[in-house]
Amino acid sequence: MLLAMDVQYQGDQALVAAVAFNDWHSAQACGQYLSRVGPVAPYLPGQFYKRELPCLLALLQEHRLAPKVIVIDGYVYLDGHSKPGLGWHLHQALGGQGCVIGVAKKAFAGIGQAHELLRGQSQKPLFVTSTADLAWAKACIGAMSGQHRLPTLLKMADQLCRAAAKANP
Repeated sequence: MLLAMDVQYQGDQALVAAVAFNDWHSAQACGQYLSRVGPVAPYLPGQFYKRELPCLLALLQEHRLAPKVIVIDGYVYLDGHSKPGLGWHLHQALGGQGCVIGVAKKAFAGIGQAHELLRGQSQKPLFVTSTADLAWAKACIGAMSGQHRLPTLLKMADQLCRAAAKANP
């Protein structure tokens, strides 16, 4: 199983969503998961993972998920290769099992062009980092369904937690 995850904050609570899919070309989710976590830690500049990591882990534990690959909205390595980001911390918390691929919409200082990926007709790249081989990770994200910059199933995870936040203020 492959899993795309995202988090939406609502005060001191978080809504965490995950969309499961069976292969990189899947246009449809084979499962959707949602968890409410709280209270969450406050945002600390440079330590975002301390706020978001417990949320991701709570969803995985609550729904007893053990995917082969997790795709997150964010970075595995902030500089592309050595400075730990959320994805690296997630991978460590999972005991190094499976793979984490980070897909970020904004460049972080020090990220190189090797991490850029153009999808669809967009002229703005995504920035891909991974606990596995970068070329493989970029090929996987490039193969994901959707004609736009952001893959459909990663966007679905974002929309799922946003909709839950609006429905349950």
